[in-house]
Amino acid sequence: MATAPVAVSVIASPWAKALAALHDRYEDAPALLRRSREGRRISHDRYHSAEIAFIGIEAGFFADPRHIRTTLHQAGAVAKLALCAHLLDVGFADEWNAEHIRQDITKALAYANATGFGHDCPETARLAVILSPYWKWGYPHLIGDPPMDDGGWKHDRVRGLIRALLARVADVTGHPRPKGCDGFGREARA
Repeated sequence: MATAPVAVSVIASPWAKALAALHDRYEDAPALLRRSREGRRISHDRYHSAEIAFIGIEAGFFADPRHIRTTLHQAGAVAKLALCAHLLDVGFADEWNAEHIRQDITKALAYANATGFGHDCPETARLAVILSPYWKWGYPHLIGDPPMDDGGWKHDRVRGLIRALLARVADVTGHPRPKGCDGFGREARA
C-alpha cells in the first residue's frame, strides 16, 4: 500500500532574520522553534523558579554593599531562568538553551528580544554584560586577586531591574506569579 505525500505548509518565523544574525554572531547552531505543551510547561516551571530564586534579593537579604557579588550572582541565576522561560515559551528547545545560552545573560537577552520579548532597556542590557557569565560572581574572591568590575551596581538598582525583567516575562508568557510570592515587590510593580 503506497502512501500519498502530504503537503505541509511551512510558515516562516517573523524572527528568522534576527535569529539568523544572532546564530552567526554567537556561532550557535540554528534553533528550530517548535512550540509545544511540554515547552510551555517547562517555561512555566522556569518562570516560577526564577520568582522563587528572586525572593532573597527582593527581601533585601544581600542589600549590604559588601554582598554585591551575592546579589549579582543571584540576579544572574534569576535572569537566566526568566529569559529561558520566554525562550521555551516561543519554542526554543531546553537542550538548545542548555548548550548555547549556558550562563550568558547578554546572549539570553539578545535571543529573547529577537523573538518578541520587547525589553530593550539599556540599563538591563548593561547589567546583563556585568552578569555574564554569572557563575563568576559565585566564586570567592581570594586574597591577591584583582577586584572584579561590578559596574558600580547597587543592590536596589539590580533588584528593580530584575523585578522589571520578571514582570516582562510574566506579561509576555502569561505565567502567573507563584503563590506565596505576591507579598514581595509590590513597591517595585507600582
